[in-house]
Amino acid sequence: MDIRRVTSLDDVVAAGHLFDAPPREDATRAFLADDRHHLLIAYVDGHPAGFVSGVETIHPDKGVEMFLYELGVDDGHRRRGIATALVRALLDLARHRGCTGAWTGTEQDNAAALATYRGTGAELDHDTVVVSWGF
Repeated sequence: MDIRRVTSLDDVVAAGHLFDAPPREDATRAFLADDRHHLLIAYVDGHPAGFVSGVETIHPDKGVEMFLYELGVDDGHRRRGIATALVRALLDLARHRGCTGAWTGTEQDNAAALATYRGTGAELDHDTVVVSWGF
């Protein structure tokens, strides 16, 4: 497995099957143009097998933290440590960039995500509720 930080539209499009929907060119270009946005793709035998995206956030009382925005692994490559390797790579990147910590949210019944996060040393707060808004 090879994990690379992706910086080109073509690489994102080639990994489009990993996302919830096909990557939009305008959104992809804007994401990649911002140095605080990060997209790491895991390649197995030269083919995209999983990804993690992170966004550096800043708040007056916390400094810069890495928000793990999304994590996904192709169905045929699950349970092989790819998600764990991707999360660790994003955490390493966050440390390298001087972030004070990292965070994410997931559903309380998402056993796979919770196991992955636990496996990378995350402290889980089971009282937290994930809230989202769609526009």
